[in-house]
This record gives sequence, C-alpha cells and structure tokens, in this order.
Amino acid sequence: MRSAAVAPSKVLLAALIAFALIATPAIVRAHAVVFPAKSTPGAYEKYVLRVPNEKGVPTTRVEIRFPAVLRVVSFNEVAGWTLAEVKDSSGRVTGAVWTGSLPPGRFVEFPFVGVNPKEDVRLVWPAFQTYADGERVDWIGPEKSERPASGTMLGAEPGGGATVQYVAIAALVTSLLSLGVALRPRPTDKPR
Repeated sequence: MRSAAVAPSKVLLAALIAFALIATPAIVRAHAVVFPAKSTPGAYEKYVLRVPNEKGVPTTRVEIRFPAVLRVVSFNEVAGWTLAEVKDSSGRVTGAVWTGSLPPGRFVEFPFVGVNPKEDVRLVWPAFQTYADGERVDWIGPEKSERPASGTMLGAEPGGGATVQYVAIAALVTSLLSLGVALRPRPTDKPR
C-alpha cells in the first residue's frame, strides 16, 4: 500500500507563502523610510531617507523633521534636488526640505550624518511628500498605521524585536521542511 506523498516543490511553495505572510508587514511599514533601522547609541551615523514615487505624477518636495535627541551635522548633495536646512533659533538643524522632481516609478535617496544620543531610544522620522498635483502625504503615523513614520532603534530593542521574528520564521521553515521530509514517498522494502 502506498502512502500519500507531498511533493518537495509543494512544501517549498508552502514555506515561501508562509515567509511572505510573516515578512510582508515588516517590509511595508513605511514608504518614506530612513535607513538604517538599527544603530548604535553615541555613534556618528550616515542616515539615508529613501522616498519612492508611487503616484502617477512627479514628487516635487520632500521634508523630514529630525528627532530632537539627534544632532545632524552634514548633508550630501543629491543631483537635481535643492536642499533647505531648517534650523531653530540656536542654529540647530531640526529638519530639511528638498525640492526637485522625482518621476513616477522612481525613488530618490537623501543622505545625511547625525550624532546619535548616548542612550537606547527609538528615533522617529516624520516625513512629508508633496506631489506636482498639490497632494501631500504625511508619513507621521504610529508603526502599524496606514502612513507610519519611519523609525531607527538605538541599542537593544525591547522584546527582542526583529531577532524574535527571524527566529520564528526560521522555526516555521524548518518545521515545513521536516514535514516535507516525513511525508515524502519511501522506497518499498523488497522481500528477502
């Protein structure tokens, strides 16, 4: 009697679907995103604000407000874009506005260097994207909202953060692969 077998390709497909379902929320958190997502307290860090144009008209203005605990010390030039630094009365950089033209289906990156605070904290990056038709999208919401602000964790993440998610994904994939091995067809024993 032959047992029902699951083809290895079906097991792989199931593993990929499970991974996509788990990983998608982490990937689709914000559209105006500051990288890296994790940094070291007290470090000089090169940050990059990445903004894609997901609309049918050009993006013409991008604005970011910097966390109060971060000291921004320099910017890199971005071809085709003009930078206006926003400063408070003491001369501290509190934000930046770039104007230019980003065609539909493209993205642009705005690099800058900041000095991180010395304590473990989550930096939140409110950003604003304006299109040629006048529409403005505010990327300022909480993490799981429709338009979340990007965030960077300095130091240890509470609750294990991304590490816990990666371990869970690895465990799921291992379980599915083990199931595939257990259910694969085995050669029948020949009588002696």
